[in-house]
Amino acid sequence: MLSLLCLLPVSGQSLIAEPQSQVPVADDPGHFEVRSASTELEGGVYVLTARIEYRLSTDARSALQAGVPLNIRLDVEVIHNRRFWFNNTVASLRQRFQLEYHALSERYIVHNVNSGQQESFGSLFSALNFLGRIDKLPLLDSSLLEDDRDYRLRLRAYLDVEKFPGPLRLLAFWRRDWSLASDWYQWPLRND
Repeated sequence: MLSLLCLLPVSGQSLIAEPQSQVPVADDPGHFEVRSASTELEGGVYVLTARIEYRLSTDARSALQAGVPLNIRLDVEVIHNRRFWFNNTVASLRQRFQLEYHALSERYIVHNVNSGQQESFGSLFSALNFLGRIDKLPLLDSSLLEDDRDYRLRLRAYLDVEKFPGPLRLLAFWRRDWSLASDWYQWPLRND
């Protein structure tokens, strides 16, 4: 038989746990980073495969939770390297995505603005992971390039604050937490 004495406090100890002091969590500045990128020639068209890490800042996550859609843009440029002159941008592509949070359904929606495709996710992590996987995105027809030239590609991802509503756009202009952008990631177009 169990004794009730084991439930009684011993020498002045309380049965009620005291709340632990809350240590303030530092604001996460977030970051975007292109981890890898490569191109392949498929059916006469160069296609892009890339992996990008997205981590939103604390302010960006708060705005998203409050119903502000976030616009993420990928810029891809094909550059002709010139030896004794400035490099020439041969082609450029802008791929736009919009990330939204629907509070009623508690779902994160990723909308590809270029194609109109839409995907739904149960967590922010899943939505950002989906955004970070670019698989076989058509870039450029190989017939538009000259065989004897040296071409490089570069890719970057950033949070497009120009698409924010007016007051938030002004706030984002002055706050460093909103300037989320990766560095340019460069690689040769052809792997000769």
